[in-house]
Amino acid sequence: MEDQFQLLFNKMKNEMQKQTLELKESITNTIMEKIEEKLQPIIEQNKNLKIKLENLEKEVESLKRGKKQNNLIIFGVKEGEKSSQELIQKVKQIFETDLNLNLEDYEVNKMYQIGKDNSGGKPRPILFSFVSEWKKNEVMKRKKNFKDVHVAEDYTKEVLEKRKMLQPQLIEERKKGNFAYLKFDKLVIKGKINNTSNDKRKRENSTSPQNNIQPRKQQTIKTSNTNRLNAFDLLRARSNSLPSNTTDNKQ
Repeated sequence: MEDQFQLLFNKMKNEMQKQTLELKESITNTIMEKIEEKLQPIIEQNKNLKIKLENLEKEVESLKRGKKQNNLIIFGVKEGEKSSQELIQKVKQIFETDLNLNLEDYEVNKMYQIGKDNSGGKPRPILFSFVSEWKKNEVMKRKKNFKDVHVAEDYTKEVLEKRKMLQPQLIEERKKGNFAYLKFDKLVIKGKINNTSNDKRKRENSTSPQNNIQPRKQQTIKTSNTNRLNAFDLLRARSNSLPSNTTDNKQ
C-alpha cells in the first residue's frame, strides 16, 4: 500500500515539475515577445542612425579630401627664410630650376612649414596649396626631376593610417610580380607584369611575315616558268606544222 502511495506521489511530483517548467517557458516566451515588440522600433531607429552616421562620415571625408586636393607636401627644402614671401620665392625657384615650370604668385593659395621650428635639425616639410588642381598635377607629373627635394600628396590622417597598413601587402604583391599601387586608401592590383610573353609575341610577329612571303615568291616564279614553257611548246608545235602544210600545197 505504501509503495502504491509512493509511486503515486512520485508521479504527481514529476507532473507538477513538468507543468512548472512549461509554465516558466511560456511566461519567458511571452515576456521575450513583449520585450522584442518594445525593442523593435528602437532597433530600427538604431539601424537608421548608423546609416546616417556612415553617410555623414563619408561626407566629412569627402570634404577633407576636397580641401586637400590642391595641396602638396614638399620635403627637403632647407630652412633659413625670414618670411613666407621668401619661402614662396625659394620654392618657385626650385620648380623653375628642377621642373622647368614657372609659377606665378596668383597661382599660390597658401604655403607654410609644418611643425615647430627646430633650428639646426631636419628641415620641416612645407604645405604648398595651389589655386587650381591642374597646376598641382603638372608638378606631380614631373616630380621625378626633383634633385634635392621630393613631394607627396596631402592625405588625411585616416587615409595615411590605411596606407601605412597596406604597405606590407603592397610590397608582397610586387614581390609576386603583380603591378600594384596605392590609390588613396585602396590597394589596386592589375595582374602580373610579364615581359617574356610580350617579347615572344614581338619575335613571332617579326619573323612570321618573312616565313610566309618566301614560299609565295618561289611559288609565283615556278608558275610563271611553267607558263612560259607551255607557250614555247605551243609555238614550236605550230612552227613544225607550218612547213608540212606548205609542201603539201606546192605538190
